[in-house]
Amino acid sequence: MQDFYNKYYLSVRGFVKKRIDDEGLIDELTNDVLLAAYNSLPNFNHQCSEFSFICSIAKHRVIDYYRKRKLKTVLFSTNPEFEEIADKAIGPERDALKNELKNEIKATFEELGEGYRKILRLKYVSGWKVIKIAQKLKISVKAVESRLIRAKKEFRSKWNYDKKTAYQYSENKRINRD
Repeated sequence: MQDFYNKYYLSVRGFVKKRIDDEGLIDELTNDVLLAAYNSLPNFNHQCSEFSFICSIAKHRVIDYYRKRKLKTVLFSTNPEFEEIADKAIGPERDALKNELKNEIKATFEELGEGYRKILRLKYVSGWKVIKIAQKLKISVKAVESRLIRAKKEFRSKWNYDKKTAYQYSENKRINRD
């Protein structure tokens, strides 16, 4: 493991650094990629170089990072400037990921009850304060806070994007072994 790590660390770190501009995260992702690559070596079929194999793992890890980051920005940002910053940081994958996430978010929203959809839209899409939502819905601030907690919990329980991504990754891995 140590020889493998020493052989590829600087190259993989450079690969990741070109795609992510956060020093702490670069090291974390580099270590994650190298560990995943080392553990996947038994599945390596030598149809490409070992470094290309490792870079493909790195590419998927970077994309996963941006998917998660973009999801947080789209769902929970009340400031449009944050979304603009994330859009600029994502680069070429931005449009495809953005559309994919929008479709997943819409599908998940459709699974929620109307009350939960409404309160989540008011808070996270319209950017309203809890007190304004309480006034609009003619309920107490505490009731709004409780509904928001329940709505977010329900959204998370119905959200299957990460589950689907994990399934697709495991299926691709299984297909590559066969």
